[in-house]
Amino acid sequence: MNDKKRCAWCLGDDLYVAYHDQEWGKPTYDDETLFEFLVLETFQAGLSWLTILRKRENFRAAFDDFDYKKIATYDQEKIDELMQNAGIIRNGAKIRAAISNALAFMEVQNEFGSFSKYIWNFTGGKPIDNHPKTLKDIPATTPLSDQISKDLKKRGFKFVGSTVIYAQMQATGMVNDHVSDCFLRTQN
Repeated sequence: MNDKKRCAWCLGDDLYVAYHDQEWGKPTYDDETLFEFLVLETFQAGLSWLTILRKRENFRAAFDDFDYKKIATYDQEKIDELMQNAGIIRNGAKIRAAISNALAFMEVQNEFGSFSKYIWNFTGGKPIDNHPKTLKDIPATTPLSDQISKDLKKRGFKFVGSTVIYAQMQATGMVNDHVSDCFLRTQN
């Protein structure tokens, strides 16, 4: 770590700092990456993001590099295999959600041409800059995350509550929630 100012949530752990500096809040328009974050955010529900980051490579291996086309074909045998994998979060409902979300993801792609076009349409294709001064100024949900969550659920997605969706929006740069003194505030 250097003496750059960062969002306080990432301080104290090198993995968190690297994630903050290299990924968090950077606008992501790639369907594969958007799906990866959707899977990871789904598994994060009720847990810390750092827990998920520490298991990210295990998830990548267990879930075929987050290949939604493969995940959509997972059967009970694969679910049983995943439930035995101590390297990931072994939650049957979340595993099944990843499978149904892969199917719903492809349906959205068919309808809109890409998941990216669908999801970024909610922000007009550009990040929303919230200008938070401190971590206390960053919400857990917004009316927009409520709207996206509701629409995703209507389309058959699971574990996509407003808090999960807002975290997804932050991670993929749909919103810029870097605090005012963070060196990345104006770089994304």
